[in-house]
Amino acid sequence: MKKIINKIGLGILSAFKAIYRFIDKIIITPLAKIFVRYMDSKKGTNGLFDRLLNNKQFLIVFSLAIALLVFFLIDRETITLLDNSAEVLYGQKVTAIYNEEAYVVDGLPETVDITLIGRKSDVYLAKQYPTQEVSVDLSDLGPGSHTVQLKYSQDVASVDYKLDPSTASIVIYEKQSKQMTLSYDILHEDSLNEKLQITDVELSSSEVVIKSAEYRLEQVASIKALVDVNNMKSPTAGETVLEDVPLVAYDSDGNVVDVEIVPKKVDATITIESPSKTVPIEYIPDGTLAFGKGIESIRSDTNTVVIYGPQDALEKIDSIPVKLDVKGLAVDKEFNVTIDRPKGIKTLSISKAKVSVTVGDLADSLTLDDIYIETRNLASGLKVQASSKEDSQVSVVVSGTKSVLDNIEASSVSAYIDLEGLGVGTHEVEVKVTGTDVRATYEPKVTKVKVNILEK
Repeated sequence: MKKIINKIGLGILSAFKAIYRFIDKIIITPLAKIFVRYMDSKKGTNGLFDRLLNNKQFLIVFSLAIALLVFFLIDRETITLLDNSAEVLYGQKVTAIYNEEAYVVDGLPETVDITLIGRKSDVYLAKQYPTQEVSVDLSDLGPGSHTVQLKYSQDVASVDYKLDPSTASIVIYEKQSKQMTLSYDILHEDSLNEKLQITDVELSSSEVVIKSAEYRLEQVASIKALVDVNNMKSPTAGETVLEDVPLVAYDSDGNVVDVEIVPKKVDATITIESPSKTVPIEYIPDGTLAFGKGIESIRSDTNTVVIYGPQDALEKIDSIPVKLDVKGLAVDKEFNVTIDRPKGIKTLSISKAKVSVTVGDLADSLTLDDIYIETRNLASGLKVQASSKEDSQVSVVVSGTKSVLDNIEASSVSAYIDLEGLGVGTHEVEVKVTGTDVRATYEPKVTKVKVNILEK
């Protein structure tokens, strides 16, 4: 037993001697030489540090301390590199090998996570290699349900690779095809210049073929070409061609259906127009002026405006009314008014205007007799008759300044009754009057008349 202990002791002693010789040769001796050279360059000085450096025993102890420090640092890093660790590579693509022309595969994950397990140095090395594909070979499988194993090629043998998931339950279907009509959707049309409008889109193909499992083909309700205005470079009025427009399949609820579409993309010829119309601005006084006052004139440098929008909206607009708040007005006034955009119109050539209103004294009123009462908004299939002659005509009192009244004629004044919502029977309805000269005010002498509504 003593012999064994002696041998172990001699072995440990030899090991320490070897380590000492290594440290002495690689670290202590070079450091000592450096200090000696330093001292040679500093001869003649008597500082404390210089005296210590001239002491041989101090140099040996100091060099040994530094060597031990370096040794422990290197040893610590070495132990760290030898420790086991794990790293996860997230979202690695899965590639399936099978006859894509004949089959469709359901249930296969698009990506998996790969956990690398091993020594830190090996894991670090493994991460430096280009990421390999996770693959699954389905070439020997036919239609039906299968459980398959996912595989990943291991570049570093000392590292364990674990896949999540490592298996997949899949269903293989025979691929079917179906022909469908192609339509389009316009995306981000609101980003187009407000004066421009897309009036037509012509696609390079009117029909496409979709391919997939039969149950998926039955889900497809429409195929759309997604024409994105943001992909058009500086769109202007005229024709422009947008290439490689993507196609998407949708079900009846607007959800995307994953099927193969042939062709995958089409070209779209887009017609852009700038429909517009110039209409007058009608400045309409709103409210009653101060007692005894009337509007002498309404003037503005802005009397027309260009409106832009769809053609059907333009056709419905003949003028744009702008109200002037003249309630209690007794003296001349200049208005800064906003021109509101009518419904259906995208933009106007101007949005502001300055209007000058001149106020004068009211003159004696003017009475216009025998103004025929028109009817408006009578329902189809019905006709209307006045209950008496007095109910078919009305006298209208017109008020305004003398210069305004001098130019008022009976032909510029109209009276009407609104029959909206009224059915067969006798009705008493309100009489309303208007005139083409907005500077004057118009009041009927009789405010209500009786009419009979009959079936035709």
